[in-house]
Amino acid sequence: MELQNKIIVVTGGASGIGREMCHRFTREGAKKVIVADLNGDGAKAVADDIGSVGHAVDVSCEQDLINLIEDTEAQFGPIDLFCSNAGIAIGVDIFEPDEVWQKIWQVNTMSHIWAARHLVPRMIARGGGYLLNTASAAGLLSQIGSAPYAVTKHAAVALAEWLSITYGDQGIKVSVLCPQAVRTAMTADGPGVAGVDGMIEPQEAVNAVVETLRDERFLVLPHPEVAEYMQRKAADYDRWLKGMRRLQGLYTASR
Repeated sequence: MELQNKIIVVTGGASGIGREMCHRFTREGAKKVIVADLNGDGAKAVADDIGSVGHAVDVSCEQDLINLIEDTEAQFGPIDLFCSNAGIAIGVDIFEPDEVWQKIWQVNTMSHIWAARHLVPRMIARGGGYLLNTASAAGLLSQIGSAPYAVTKHAAVALAEWLSITYGDQGIKVSVLCPQAVRTAMTADGPGVAGVDGMIEPQEAVNAVVETLRDERFLVLPHPEVAEYMQRKAADYDRWLKGMRRLQGLYTASR
């Protein structure tokens, strides 16, 4: 996929990876990049920078996503690429109250479902489209120190796989972004175990996004080491689990 002359929507576009996507896609010649974020003022600021429009959108609310899709297509035309990028990191273990689990589930997983629910039929009807869902390396491996994050990011990857399998032959292209530590507000207090291979800048993550979209590959891996870790996991799951428990011990000792 080439980004030139495309209509693109980015959620979580006011900061971090999302903001960099908006700027990079604009430099790549996108026709219009719509910036959506819970921080409406931040979305509008980024939109002003790139000569576009910003929307205050709560991705944990399906109706907000419906409105975003409908407003964009009514004003600018069919969405070519929808980047479901917004995400949160809250909660530690299985004992978090249901309210915490529900909140992170709605933002990290249901937002992807809702976007696809309202875009896939439209895209199929007009011959195709592209969904880019931001998950995490935690969705391929795990997240030491946060059960809610690990579970919801696994679910996000599973959904992206399912969408590709089910609709790939009907013109729906799907990629899923799975970085380790990226220098954003989410890692402001340190990268944690995700920083084992170093912290990268949002620009590096988005470089990988653009390259992967161009090749229309499924996995976006800004940290290429993740592919090797996945192979180790698949080759010997029990050995991998033991290694992760050792990493858990190091994480606990460092806190």
